[in-house]
Amino acid sequence: MGNTINLTPRHLLLVFFIVLIWGVNFVAVYIGLKSFPPFLLCALRFGLSALPWVFFIPKPKAPVKLVVYYGFFNFVMQFGFIFTGIHLGLSPGLASLVLQIQVFFSIGLAFLFFQDRPSPFKITGSLISFIGIGIVAFKVNGGSTFMGLILMLFAAFSWAAGNMFTKKIHSQSPLALVIWGNLAAFPLMLFISLFFEGPVLILSSLQNVSWAAIGAVFYIVYFSTHIGYGAWGFLMKTYSTSVVVPFTIMVPVVGFLSSALYLGEELPYWKLLASLFILGGLIFGL
Repeated sequence: MGNTINLTPRHLLLVFFIVLIWGVNFVAVYIGLKSFPPFLLCALRFGLSALPWVFFIPKPKAPVKLVVYYGFFNFVMQFGFIFTGIHLGLSPGLASLVLQIQVFFSIGLAFLFFQDRPSPFKITGSLISFIGIGIVAFKVNGGSTFMGLILMLFAAFSWAAGNMFTKKIHSQSPLALVIWGNLAAFPLMLFISLFFEGPVLILSSLQNVSWAAIGAVFYIVYFSTHIGYGAWGFLMKTYSTSVVVPFTIMVPVVGFLSSALYLGEELPYWKLLASLFILGGLIFGL
């Protein structure tokens, strides 16, 4: 089940490192989408995350069905929705913020499936953070499309469902689970890209790719996926869901700052206020 004790100092540093990687990742996705359509970018991510590594790293000791479910929810669903949401106009900073509603989905699903009961402090902290999400929902306008917001909520639920399979599989090697989960996701996403985006657009994107987009794909695959999800799987295996998951609420703080620094995303008062509620909820819950 994983223990319910607080994180050790070393694991706390690991969490902050993951938060930094995942916060900057939204900027990398935005840059990648300048050259690639969203489903193709997803397919590239999954393919490069799985190959050639599956030939060197043994499959997790879990039923194939569970690994496929893990890959479907954690990768196909989550990133299909994230990449499309940003493609439709939701800014990277806001996308990183809205995605954090997965914390509430994860805690709820963990309670349903694992009897992983959150403390009253964590429930109250989640409600405080939810005010921040509410501010975003109220203010979303202009370049940030409402459909992008809806897709990000679907992505949040997909990530939460993926967290449940991470715990259920309990892989000895979290990195092996990430690599084989990506292998399960790759053919399905490649088919989706061919069906919706078509071979002409795919070929054109690959022929006209920029160096910035290549760098973005490298970051998304090796930093966000291999390092980020490998380390995250280790923490999910070691601790209870309600101990680890709330830390992801810090991702949008990094997302906003990196998006402001690299892309010039504006930070009006309401974004800062929303971030304050979300971070405040995390601190209260911990």
